[in-house]
Amino acid sequence: MKIGVIGAGSVGVGVCNYLLTLGSVSELVLLDNNLERAEGEVFDFRHTAALTFSKNTHIVPTDDYFSLIGADIVVITAGAQIKQGQTRIDLAEINSRIGVDIAKQVERVAPNATLIIVSNPCDLVAHFIAINTNFPRSRVISSGCVIDTARLMSIVANRVNLDPKNVFGYVLGEHGSHCFTPKSLISIAGQSADYYCDTHHIERICADQLLESVKQAGYEIFKRKQNTTHGISASVFRIIQAIMINERSVLPVATLLNGEYGLDNVVLSLPTVVGKNGAESILQHPFTEEEITTLESIATEVNKVVEQVALKTGLASVKA
Repeated sequence: MKIGVIGAGSVGVGVCNYLLTLGSVSELVLLDNNLERAEGEVFDFRHTAALTFSKNTHIVPTDDYFSLIGADIVVITAGAQIKQGQTRIDLAEINSRIGVDIAKQVERVAPNATLIIVSNPCDLVAHFIAINTNFPRSRVISSGCVIDTARLMSIVANRVNLDPKNVFGYVLGEHGSHCFTPKSLISIAGQSADYYCDTHHIERICADQLLESVKQAGYEIFKRKQNTTHGISASVFRIIQAIMINERSVLPVATLLNGEYGLDNVVLSLPTVVGKNGAESILQHPFTEEEITTLESIATEVNKVVEQVALKTGLASVKA
């Protein structure tokens, strides 16, 4: 399998590291406008082949999109970082333009690739890419709430003193301020969260407080190091792995909705089957009436931002 990573920043390089040490990739292309930076990272990575028992992947540094010819998966991490005084809409305007331009160049050389969008705000960037290119919606995947869900699992696991992989739950909606945690979907060791906490004499988990802790976790990381790297890199690798080996795992990635839960033309994270064809289907969960109302209000807020960005950028926000 051939994979391209666009953007040699900390997240792009982190994704490469996972692919080189844990993945089964025949060719890995690291593309950046700054060729020297891409070359430096690749030359550094090449020395690890003599020290690890990972696959001997052919890794290519480039600033030329033709190097992506035939790529199966392309990860887009390139884009601006939010600056002091900038609003989220300012960042969405900049990165949506960049993302669409990148996706159109990828489309010329790798029209059958699955795109994974990481550049923030990833759901908005994915929206404009899905609308302004010919990639089918199943192959334009925002990394969405996978990282938020990982944080939820870790926070709950720490509280009940278990491995995070024994915690099940989702953060859904938008990767950002507009997200929610359906308590009906949180379980611990296969048991409902309330039952597990009651039988182990642990205070019950409040979904609202848990969601606030998830949001705060990202903020605390950003406050200390001005970016988040390791968790998001692992999240992207998790999505790639599901596609690469046709895992058909259910992950809270975000795609352009087309009638699911009564919602259209909005990119939101929902429990999605991810396999060799990308985001293959969105599962129907028996959400409560309150949870459906929350999801609908999130969609409304996200669409307001989409329309603001569309007005400023001139990008289409709805398929012609």
